Amino acid sequence: MHRSLAALLGLLLVCAACADDGGGASPASGGSSVAVAAEPEGTQTFTDLKRTHVDTPVDYPQTPPVGGPHNPVWQTCGFYDVEFPKERGVHSMEHGAVWITHAADLPAADVAILQQFAETGKEVLVSPFSGLPAPVVASAWGKQLQLDSVTDPRLAQFVGYFDDGPQTPEIDTPCAQGTDATD
Repeated sequence: MHRSLAALLGLLLVCAACADDGGGASPASGGSSVAVAAEPEGTQTFTDLKRTHVDTPVDYPQTPPVGGPHNPVWQTCGFYDVEFPKERGVHSMEHGAVWITHAADLPAADVAILQQFAETGKEVLVSPFSGLPAPVVASAWGKQLQLDSVTDPRLAQFVGYFDDGPQTPEIDTPCAQGTDATD
């Protein structure tokens, strides 16, 4: 795990401990700890995803998409405060990116936590996305995790495991040198 991602994970564990309602064990209180050796509980898996390049909009079966036909140009990894074409985000995931999407009305403090993932991860995109099934959704090629909170330790675990992880069709292909255009 990258040193800065480890620091972020520690910060999130502290945040989770502060927000703990006492209803369960938290890592900070000696409960179970987050391991990046495995995908987090609740991760959905999707298979048989096409990897073709298309110049047209795609109607994906998942929201946000987890793979499939995509734009020939990928979205450069980083933090975005507006939506960009999902077909470019899918191409970035083919290159190993984790795409963290969030509801547009997520509180600014929560968005700032997500921005840290984009700044400290190797291949991470963060952006708002319309019509999400949860306030925060983390996606990687063929993988997805829906979350109610940015302080859920499974978010850091998802990023730590899937950022340029074993599910990546084009491993070690940079998410840089794509486009940062949002139209």
